[in-house]
Amino acid sequence: MNDIINNQNTSEFFENVAQIIEQARHFVGRTADLTMCVTYFEVGRMIVEEEQGGKTRAEYGRKLLAELSAFLNGRVGKGFSESTLRNARQFYQIYANSIQLAMLTELSDSKKTPVHQPFDSIFNQITQNQIQQAMLAELYPFKLSWSHYLVLMRIKNDDERRFYELEAVKQQWPYRFLQRQYGSSLYERLALSRDKDGVMRLAKEGQIIEEPKDMMKNPLVLEFLNMAEDVLYSETDLENAIISKLSQFLLELGKGFLFEARQKRFTFDEQSFFVDLVFYNRLLGCYVLIDLKNDVLTHQDLGQMSMYVNYFDRYVKLDKETPTVGILLCKKKNDNIVELTLPKDSNIYASEYSLYLPDKALLQRKLAEWIEEFEEAHGDKLDEADKED
Repeated sequence: MNDIINNQNTSEFFENVAQIIEQARHFVGRTADLTMCVTYFEVGRMIVEEEQGGKTRAEYGRKLLAELSAFLNGRVGKGFSESTLRNARQFYQIYANSIQLAMLTELSDSKKTPVHQPFDSIFNQITQNQIQQAMLAELYPFKLSWSHYLVLMRIKNDDERRFYELEAVKQQWPYRFLQRQYGSSLYERLALSRDKDGVMRLAKEGQIIEEPKDMMKNPLVLEFLNMAEDVLYSETDLENAIISKLSQFLLELGKGFLFEARQKRFTFDEQSFFVDLVFYNRLLGCYVLIDLKNDVLTHQDLGQMSMYVNYFDRYVKLDKETPTVGILLCKKKNDNIVELTLPKDSNIYASEYSLYLPDKALLQRKLAEWIEEFEEAHGDKLDEADKED
């Protein structure tokens, strides 16, 4: 018996069976999510079209949803409250004009099928095997769960919504993490660290890490540390709190980060120095050193980080690795001091941190002002670029 179980072919067989079960579970979960999204989308479409046929749209809409909810709860069971139907209507209104949804027109055999084809007639053409379920997934571009879309629908700015949707799909964010990232204003924090082209790219491609500045956010939000803003704490206290919540801190840092050490010691000319936190970013192929400051950043802090980075570049990093990045995480920074102290091609960055979720409206205003200032400062160049396009 043991000989059979230990047989290499048998082990491979066990692995293949396990993979089939895992794939099936993933397929069932994905199909359930897709079916729910398609259902709500089509319910929303039917509501919108019915309302548009009403004589007094607003008043008719209120009555329609209440009466439809009562009918559905009696016919198909609970789960279709007025608020759910309003969400379905909004879901359709937001995603009906999506470029991807134009794929619906490819369903017809010989001629194009209208986007507003009734839900039941679509399903009459689709049997329940996996190949045709995959076909349904191509027709409808919904790659997230209904819970995810409930969060996304609350985002009014189209570019911001597209960014969160892209990241949620690519990074496979659970919907609660999507809620957290939106609540922590990830889009605005990334956008404020980029030029205008970088902001536009966020909406089209999500966060792409190609160079060190791409991973920067301002501020870094550390609300998960549960440290009170108005209570005195040391840099050691902050470091201990980060280590105790390391998985959350890695998620806040962003893509590709691996933790290596805290209080990393190196000795030079018989003197010992300690780097607060050492990470490695596998996307950039480089060490990332983080020094924590619980006060206003000074030029001495920047000089110290320059020494740390230079040491790692000369004595630690391999030839195949890219230059070391230094990040000073501080309570407050002065951009003029940073700019004056560091050379233009420096791989050292300063970022503020916040112990509470930022004011989203304030960040949105800052971003709008930043874009306006950028356009005023680069107006001539932007006009020339538009003419070339």
